Amino acid sequence: MATKSSSKKKSSSKKSSSHKKSSSRRKSTRKYSPSASKNVKTEMHEMKRGKLKSGRSGKKVTSRKQAIAIGLSKARKEGKKVPSKKS
Repeated sequence: MATKSSSKKKSSSKKSSSHKKSSSRRKSTRKYSPSASKNVKTEMHEMKRGKLKSGRSGKKVTSRKQAIAIGLSKARKEGKKVPSKKS
């Protein structure tokens, strides 16, 4: 009985890395400080509980976007790192 030894070659595929390496790329920095995100978190919590009121009118805030805007506004007033308003 003659047995044939099959020589299986493993296909050598080069693994392409998903990271692009370039020497001119700078380190990314945060746009919003962690403490600013805490402000937004607390405002969202108040909105969900029905306790968040808007500025002068004092009406109840029901919009998620409005709650985020109020949180960012308070963070700006406290001097935290938050980008300025676009308009």
